[in-house]
Amino acid sequence: MTKHATPIATRLEQLERHLKDENPVLIEAIQAFKELDRVGYKTGLLDREESFATKIAWWPLISVLGTFSAGKSTFINHFLGQHLQRSGNQAVDDKFTVICFSKKGSGHALPGVALDADPRFPFYRISHDIEQVAEGEGKRIDAYLQMKTCNAERIRGKILIDSPGFDADAQRTSTLRITDHIMDLSDLVLVFFDARHPEPGAMRDTLDHLVTSTITRPDSGKFLYILNQLDTAAREDNPEEVVAAWQRALGERGLTAGRFYTIYSPEAAVPIENEALRNRFESKRDTDLGEIHTRMEQVEVERAYRIVAALENTAKDIETGAIPALNGLLEKWKKRTLILDAIVLSLVAGVVIGGAIATGTGLGLLFTTGDTLLDISLTALIVLLVVLGIHFAMRSLAAKSLGHAVKIAAEIYAGRLDLATAFRKSTGFLHSIFARRPAGWSSLTRKRLHRVRQKSDTFVQKLNDSFANPSGSDAGEPRQEPLPAHATAQDRPEQAGSPKTD
Repeated sequence: MTKHATPIATRLEQLERHLKDENPVLIEAIQAFKELDRVGYKTGLLDREESFATKIAWWPLISVLGTFSAGKSTFINHFLGQHLQRSGNQAVDDKFTVICFSKKGSGHALPGVALDADPRFPFYRISHDIEQVAEGEGKRIDAYLQMKTCNAERIRGKILIDSPGFDADAQRTSTLRITDHIMDLSDLVLVFFDARHPEPGAMRDTLDHLVTSTITRPDSGKFLYILNQLDTAAREDNPEEVVAAWQRALGERGLTAGRFYTIYSPEAAVPIENEALRNRFESKRDTDLGEIHTRMEQVEVERAYRIVAALENTAKDIETGAIPALNGLLEKWKKRTLILDAIVLSLVAGVVIGGAIATGTGLGLLFTTGDTLLDISLTALIVLLVVLGIHFAMRSLAAKSLGHAVKIAAEIYAGRLDLATAFRKSTGFLHSIFARRPAGWSSLTRKRLHRVRQKSDTFVQKLNDSFANPSGSDAGEPRQEPLPAHATAQDRPEQAGSPKTD
């Protein structure tokens, strides 16, 4: 670490140390993110105190969502093998709880500010986002978040997020904002429903948000829908109808195949007297729990691909999204500025000429007696300064008049790219109104983005070599596939085994 390292450089160095033994490919990805940062700094799409690398979660992230009393906490306790989360028939946890590993025998409960102020965790600066949708709530971050640590080996190298009941009435807007945030960041999302409530139609709003809005996402495969506490249905005359009712409800919202599980907690199960029925329920429970736990334990693999995808998607968003949007806004700004220039300068010229005619002095009033060349030079300088003053005032006015359009365009990239700041930079004093490109955007920055996207393809190949072995070679000796023509020697995949966790 250099003596005068910036805070963001220090954070990235800490992240590199964390990943050094876990996955070398991800260290290379950090270097590619740094190259992407340079494009962001030049164009104004990224604050110089930030990095695109800090806008994503580098730890494997699993979130558990669902309704009140759907058994989320009981499921988490069973997975960890510890009684960490409170559980019960009523709402016992009304905060998002981030659970991570600690070597210490006794766990700790930390306030929400521990997450909001730490860029290594997925809720870094979430208070700002909460404030945007619920004024004044950003200051109450401890009312929404908490962190707990435990020494369960199953959580080592991962982050698990337990959510409050989704169907909360109080603080609903902010809760939804945080829910959407963690769904975007997570590598695996477990969505829980309660089999004890056989009326899924009464939860229309919850189903719409947790099902309808997720099945069309490009990352929909990371969502697992779980009907929990199915043991309570064993007392029904037809327990299969309970499952069928939920399947119909989910099907009506577009979930027609796969990723639907039925489970219950072995520790908190309602006794099932009928042996045949009990064996059937336990067999289905164990099969589904096994599949869910397997997905949770393999989340490191999905995390690695997610990070590489984020690298390529950010580069793509800049080149094919933000820059064209910025160009459109700047074209409107240019036209408005020229129109305002013409109107105001015409008015000023009219006033001057009208005044001269009214006083009968003619335009000779503009000149003083004495050295004619000096007078003309001074007059020309004064006129130029007036024209420039009017022009830059109109530039500023035209930029402000586009404030609403800029805000709408910026919302598309909120949290990822700072389109509003990029617009201000391109309409600033030093950037010509006749420039054909936004500030900082050139053939060099475009080439840099192309290099980043090429590297992301190479990273995917390296990850495939680490996690897959279709050639049947020995473990730790991945296959060497021919690289694209544009690849260089340093792009050659390294030999690497499965990634390690902390």
